[in-house]
Amino acid sequence: MVDNFEDRTFSGRTDRERRTKRRFQIDQEVRYKMLYGQRIAETGVGRTLNISSGGVWFSTENMLTSGMPVELSMTWPVLLNDSCPMKLMIYGCVVRSNERGAAVAIERYEFRTQGSRNFQSAAPPLEMRLV
Repeated sequence: MVDNFEDRTFSGRTDRERRTKRRFQIDQEVRYKMLYGQRIAETGVGRTLNISSGGVWFSTENMLTSGMPVELSMTWPVLLNDSCPMKLMIYGCVVRSNERGAAVAIERYEFRTQGSRNFQSAAPPLEMRLV
């Protein structure tokens, strides 16, 4: 039997992988905001280590409090229409944290365009469209 790090729990026992979502190794800068009601309790910067449709694991500057709501923001590594940068916003809850990083269960997410000269210049000028 091959020992796989992904199959290990914190106790060191080897268990069968229980995740049902496929995880992707995406290394991107991520900014996070810990939320306390309508107030921002803490902010920081880290790097995503892996991500799935159900959760994200990322490095953190400090241990984060489990159970707290968090907002993550990261630049998406693929351009929309090969020219427009996008940002992925993730809203979720910290489910686990240690000195190396934190795991967040994704409750919802959205892509936002960041705009670019190339993307904006693809549209004809207003005067040309009115003729």
